[in-house]
Parts: sequence; C-alpha cells; structure tokens
Amino acid sequence: MDLVDEIYKLAGLLPKEELFALSDQMRRAAVSIPSNIAEGYERKSKKEYSQFLSVARSSRAEIETQILICIRQGFFTQEKADKVFGLCDEIGKMLNSLITKIEA
Repeated sequence: MDLVDEIYKLAGLLPKEELFALSDQMRRAAVSIPSNIAEGYERKSKKEYSQFLSVARSSRAEIETQILICIRQGFFTQEKADKVFGLCDEIGKMLNSLITKIEA
C-alpha cells in the first residue's frame, strides 16, 4: 500500500499529456499489486494464490520500467524515484519468498 501511495505522488508530477497514458498505467500497475495479493489469498488454493502473486510480481516489474521511462523523459529525477525503487525491491523480495514458500 505504501508503494501505491508513492506512485500516486509521482504520477501527480507527470505532465497533463501523460494523464491518460503513463500516469494511468503506473497507477493501475501499483494498485494491481495489493489487489492481486488479496484476490489470490481469497482463492484458498495454493496454485491460484501463487499465480496471483506472480501477477503482482509482474506488476512490480512494470512499475520499475515505467519509473525508468519517466526518469529518461525528464519527468522527475532519480532522487524522486529512489523511494519507489526501494519499495519495489522490498516487495519483490517478499513476493519471491512467499511464492517459493507456497510452491514448496
């Protein structure tokens, strides 16, 4: 949820012409992470839960890519994105660990 908050802050820095492109995509990818974790958990099947966690992990990678694009386009600086990258790393480790545990 912290990542969602940070993404919404960064998306607010994007120019208006990115409102329905990169900004929207970043927000949807961020919201997708906790949503897929919750939905997968409620399925009560280890296989389905693992699948939803994998989707969440993919959304995390999508966010990292989108943030890199924003930096390259000069929409914000690396320093502004550092907190998001840190959260993405932390979430990635947690998801990998959880997926490994579920599939064991």
